[in-house]
Order: sequence, then structure tokens, then C-alpha cells
Amino acid sequence: MTNTLPFDPFNMWKTFYEQTDANWTGVIQEMLKKESFSEGMGETLNHYLQAQKLMNEKTETFLKSVNLPTRSEVADVASLVINVESKLEALEDGLEEEINQLKIAISILDKKIDKLLSTFEGTEK
Repeated sequence: MTNTLPFDPFNMWKTFYEQTDANWTGVIQEMLKKESFSEGMGETLNHYLQAQKLMNEKTETFLKSVNLPTRSEVADVASLVINVESKLEALEDGLEEEINQLKIAISILDKKIDKLLSTFEGTEK
């Protein structure tokens, strides 16, 4: 005795899927090749960009009306902060170099003063 079902829904579904996939793939490939599809996509993209531009303008107008910063104003402030940080780092590096040079100069002066003191103490005796 074999265990086959008189009606196999999974096999039927697989066959249906394979047939519709092949048919739709062909239809979609043909549609994508047409110039009218490209034109339609171009128009859709153009409308989307116009809507996005309008939304950005309206958002900026609203933000200004409620006295909140816009994206460009926040970006400007961020750029200024970055510039200030860069300048501070440069000043810090320069100051650190100056401090190191002063430490070396003080060390040299300290040695000379010690030498003078030892020479002075030697002449006092």
C-alpha cells in the first residue's frame, strides 16, 4: 500500500507558484524594457522630488514661525563648533610645545644657577 494523497495541496501550490512566477517574470521584463515605463518612472521621481522640496520649504517656514532652528541653521552652528574645536586643538598643541620649551629653558637656567651658587660658595670660604 502506498501513502499517496488523492489531493496534494502543497504540490498544487508549488505548480501554481512556478507557473505564475514564470508568466509574471516575462510580463515584468517586457514592461521594464519599454521607454514608456522609464518615462513614467522619471515623472514619478520628479513629482516625488517636487513634493519633498515643498515639504522642506513648508517645514522650514513652520520652524521659523515658532522660533526653532532649521536644519541648515543647526548645520551652520555645528560647522562653527567644529572650526572652534580645531582652533582650540591647534592652540593647545602650540601651548604644549611652548610649555615644553619653557621647561627645558628652566632646567638649563636651574643648572646654571646651581653652578653659579656652587662657584659663589666656593669663593666665600
